[in-house]
Amino acid sequence: MQQTLPIQRMTTEPESPQRRRLSAQWVGLPATIIGLLAIWQAAVSVGGYRAFILPAPGLVLERLASAATSGILWQHSSATLVEALGGFGIALALGLSLGYVLAHIPWLERALSPVLAASQSVPVLAVAPLIILWFGPGLQSKLLIAALITFLPILLSTVIALRGIPRELREMALISGASRWQMLRYVEAYLALPVIFGGVRTGLALATTGAVVGEFVAGRDGLGALINIARGLFDTPLIFVALITLAAITLGLYLIATLLERLLVTWEA
Repeated sequence: MQQTLPIQRMTTEPESPQRRRLSAQWVGLPATIIGLLAIWQAAVSVGGYRAFILPAPGLVLERLASAATSGILWQHSSATLVEALGGFGIALALGLSLGYVLAHIPWLERALSPVLAASQSVPVLAVAPLIILWFGPGLQSKLLIAALITFLPILLSTVIALRGIPRELREMALISGASRWQMLRYVEAYLALPVIFGGVRTGLALATTGAVVGEFVAGRDGLGALINIARGLFDTPLIFVALITLAAITLGLYLIATLLERLLVTWEA
């Protein structure tokens, strides 16, 4: 009897809040999609809209299948994905590096804060034509636009995360003889990861938006370009296909970031 008691306690141990949140996401996502499809179909049926105004979900699904079969959907989706991930990678490297510097140099952070805040008052859609003009309509300009819209959330989350580390822990590490690299590796990065991942998730979602903005302004490939093509052909179902694909890519990137956070941040309750 005494040998079975520990096993019983282990089997009745409550599930961690992080695991419950992840389970709720996987359960709630299909329910949300089904609910939205039902509302969409009801709106089409009740309103009697024509396909060029609001196509039914079944018609969009047929257009999705034809676009996927012809290879058009993969061609444009892969272009957007490359631009979004490339821009996110640039923003991640710059945001983490500059965030680390600003978190340790308060006067520099106070000097740059007004500039960073003012930069956010200018819409990316207004800046995109200038970037296209300066760097051309190729991949480079799309990467810069995606990086530009992704940079600030990563930067702010990094500064907030590093500033939120208790001073007592830093002093204890210094007293123990920790070097700057050891402080970064074992104290700062370890404790700052949960907050930084908040900026990473937001940045991944915004990266696809930045890529599509660049494609809207000037681009032959990408989901933004596909929307422009479909709009010119009055192919509303194809527009919905592009929008749904864009949402799926963004959702997939968000879920990957959430899963990566769960794997790396193992000490969170």
